[in-house]
Amino acid sequence: MALLSKKAVQFFHRLVTFHRSQTTERTPRISEDRRRFISRASGSFALLFSLSVLKTNLAWAVSAIIKGVRLWRSPDKTRLVFDISTAVTHSEFALEKPERLVIDIKDSQLKTSLSQVSLKNTPIKKIRSGIRNKDDLRVVLDLNQKVTVDSFVLKPNETYGHRLVVDIFDTNKPPPKPVPEQKGFRDIVVAIDAGHGGEDPGAIAHGGGYEKHITLAIARYLAELLKKEPGFKPVMIRDGDYYVELRERTHIAREHNADLFVSIHADGFKDFRASGASVYALSRGGATSETARWLAQKENSTDQIGGENGISLSDKDDQLASVLLDLSMTSTIASSLDVGDQILKNMDKINELHKEKVEQAGFVVLKSPDIPSILVETGFITNPKESRKLKTRSHQKAMARSIFNGLKTWFVQRPPTNTLLAKWKREGKLHVHPDKYVVQAGDTLSGIAHHHGVSLSQLKKANKLSRPNAIMVGQVLVIPD
Repeated sequence: MALLSKKAVQFFHRLVTFHRSQTTERTPRISEDRRRFISRASGSFALLFSLSVLKTNLAWAVSAIIKGVRLWRSPDKTRLVFDISTAVTHSEFALEKPERLVIDIKDSQLKTSLSQVSLKNTPIKKIRSGIRNKDDLRVVLDLNQKVTVDSFVLKPNETYGHRLVVDIFDTNKPPPKPVPEQKGFRDIVVAIDAGHGGEDPGAIAHGGGYEKHITLAIARYLAELLKKEPGFKPVMIRDGDYYVELRERTHIAREHNADLFVSIHADGFKDFRASGASVYALSRGGATSETARWLAQKENSTDQIGGENGISLSDKDDQLASVLLDLSMTSTIASSLDVGDQILKNMDKINELHKEKVEQAGFVVLKSPDIPSILVETGFITNPKESRKLKTRSHQKAMARSIFNGLKTWFVQRPPTNTLLAKWKREGKLHVHPDKYVVQAGDTLSGIAHHHGVSLSQLKKANKLSRPNAIMVGQVLVIPD
């Protein structure tokens, strides 16, 4: 209930004044019944006024409303997010026997149901809440194991308002299995990073939808292509709807000794007319800042340039370490620009390009000093036409194939020395074999060509097809590279 309006207060004041004037001994001009009516009306207004003030004071005392609770599960942690009406002060502490996590949120009220949160595959058994110190909210998480916790408040963005984030890290999680070292010649490892995820939805698509879902779909299709290709091995940075910290993405790639890091995104802009796909590599300015960061932490770092058998920086003086980092960064950027150019050429076959050349910027995910890294913007999902295309399975697959064709061409040209591709190339056995496709019900030649990132004329020529749509269900078509 809000405060009474100014007019209502004025009316109440006039009524009370009239009541007093009519009840004096000098002016007994109204009946007893009317006097009782006026008295009751005055009392009612006074009660309404008092309740209104009381309600408003209570609203001021409880300054934050918990409007919703969401949960995201990733391989190493559970992220609990409280959607709140304004910024809050909070604290948390753990209790043992049984294991519990207590979260206190000052001056807050819960206006959502905690029972709606799915706790499957998390260390949380139950979530309950209560009032503390009359105005504060206490949330208790009953746990099935010990955990470590990090919590923080996030400011509003384009998608969400104020949020309280509680990250619950698994402590009894088995350590990650070391990547087995391949004896002899090895596969080329491609780390595939689906941009955004979980609490970070990325850009909002025209007509609805989030960037994080489109990037994951394209990343999965790219991984499927690499699994089927002899001599290649994909590593998914994330394979679900959860968020991975930016530095952690490149760290995962380095843990798997990746030969290439591909980060997949879908652009967004306030002007819906912006369109086209693009590819980014690290800028020299970004490389300089990253070199300084590595030098600052080299004494406490066990990282090595060049993977497991690479060069350690911890035993080098600053000048030598700086030279080694600069050489590594220069080589990595050059390789990134080359592979990015190949991918850009292939994307041009299926999508308009935003820029004709590989651009350079200081993106954090591109800052690995020894892994060629590119960021692929698959188009603008804020553009109506490109948004519709990027939401379709056929275009997602076509985009994945264009990325695959580009990186494959680059690795065939310059395979790492200890890989199967390098061995096959030396032996003269490295041939780019055409892919094959089995015609399904409802397929058209133009649709198959678009799906695989080739032109209709190329597809007809490779299969010696003269008529426009002379295909049958079950027919095997050769897809030219």
